[in-house]
Amino acid sequence: IVGVRRQHPRWGPKKILDVLARSRADLQLPAVSTAGAVLQRAGLVQGRRRRSRWAHPGRPAVTATRPNQVWTMDFKGQFRLGDRSMCYPLTVQDQYSRYLVACRGLSSTRTSGVRSTLRRVFAECGVPEAIRTDNGSPFASPGLCGLTRLNVWWLRLGIRHERIQMGHPEQNGAHERMHRDLKAETARPPSPRLNSQQRRFDRFGREYNTERPHEGLGQRRPAELWTPATRGYPNSLREPEYPGHLEVRRVRTRGEIKFRGRRVFLSESLAGELVGLEPVDDGLWSVIFNTTLLARYDERNQRIYG
Repeated sequence: IVGVRRQHPRWGPKKILDVLARSRADLQLPAVSTAGAVLQRAGLVQGRRRRSRWAHPGRPAVTATRPNQVWTMDFKGQFRLGDRSMCYPLTVQDQYSRYLVACRGLSSTRTSGVRSTLRRVFAECGVPEAIRTDNGSPFASPGLCGLTRLNVWWLRLGIRHERIQMGHPEQNGAHERMHRDLKAETARPPSPRLNSQQRRFDRFGREYNTERPHEGLGQRRPAELWTPATRGYPNSLREPEYPGHLEVRRVRTRGEIKFRGRRVFLSESLAGELVGLEPVDDGLWSVIFNTTLLARYDERNQRIYG
């Protein structure tokens, strides 16, 4: 018990006993409380103040019931490496199995780095049904439907983009909990350079997915529950196809379409994309992108309602 704890200083007695039960069938293991007492006597347990449990308003988050139904994604807070450069860890986790799909140290939060990382992840692991993020850049913007070039790409891939409520990180609670472990085990202290830091992220991911028991999973490992998505990443993206009763327009460079002789601004993130306008009522139109309703357009007062 003491030996496993020294190898994994953040593991509690439940995880330690589960690992020993699998690897050492010859041992007669004690109760969890006894294992905890062993760790205390060895001076390997530090007391900590119990945090208050507060109720949170707002709608409860939808819970996934199968792998790849929802992936959660976020940037772990940036930190400075030994060479004084900045590291921005991008993490992707399957909500159902807690499987850490990716943890990549990037030099910034720019869209190009995120998209490049996700392109590799989709090619290796398939395409999820939905991705859930917070409302920060590059995942969301203040514009129409919070659109960015990144989530427009997701919509083209048939990925639904979910966003947690602003100011409610607990709606991605499992992801936040993983982030605390990630920081404690890989960034204190940080590595001298990004490539060596990435190796620490990779080791953490392997241990997190295949070795570490998770209490929220009944002491199972994420790798026991996760399988790659069945929907593969396409070699090329086809343009959206709309039913014949829709009027189709291509969004111009500045985010506008020309409709009924007028310029209607939608979003610069849609530049170059095809959108459809479906009649709803006299002078009222639904603005559709791929399979997503973005807004209503009232041509009588020339206003967009998101």
